[in-house]
Amino acid sequence: MITITLIVLTSIVSILAFRNNALMERMIFYPPAVRRGEWHRLLTYGLLHADYMHLIFNMFTLYFFATDIEQICKTQLGERVGALCFIVLYISALLVSILPTYYKQKENRSYHGLGASGAVSAMIFAYMLINPMNFMGILFIPVMLPAFLFGIIFMLISISLDKKEQGGINHSAHITGGVYGFLYMIVLFYLLADINLIESFFRQIRIDSLSDLFHLGF
Repeated sequence: MITITLIVLTSIVSILAFRNNALMERMIFYPPAVRRGEWHRLLTYGLLHADYMHLIFNMFTLYFFATDIEQICKTQLGERVGALCFIVLYISALLVSILPTYYKQKENRSYHGLGASGAVSAMIFAYMLINPMNFMGILFIPVMLPAFLFGIIFMLISISLDKKEQGGINHSAHITGGVYGFLYMIVLFYLLADINLIESFFRQIRIDSLSDLFHLGF
């Protein structure tokens, strides 16, 4: 399974980089280095994480959502084409999600970025597009929301936090990655499978009672 391969690869590289500062420095997103032509940093930063908690959280989330997206791609587009499109989604999401940060921080010699969060956000929003009424939540918070509502709230919070530029978290990558994953799946399925995911998305959303808007518990 491709998702497992991505998780294993990312985990190995992240753990090696925890113990090897030179490796971390060669791979981390650093705008001035990118300007000098070290373009690999626009992708390799996604193999690095700040600490074990950061790594575990991202890889757990990636496993939960990406396994479903990988299977859907393979089922609807065929094993080989679906696998290729899934890989392209992940890799391109890493690139696309970091570009706004690059253009904003390209003169900032003190800025460094790392983590697969942009690509993970792309997987989450791809999942939301296909399963808008599936309930989702956040670890340790006993409230579950339908995916479409979770996505709206997530975006609003991320936009607000991004404007404040607090917490050392790249909210811009979350926003860009999420929007990209949503749009990628719409275009991909329309062009390769003649499936209108926008129509399917709105057709699935149905609110008949409060229980359709939230669940208490995990």
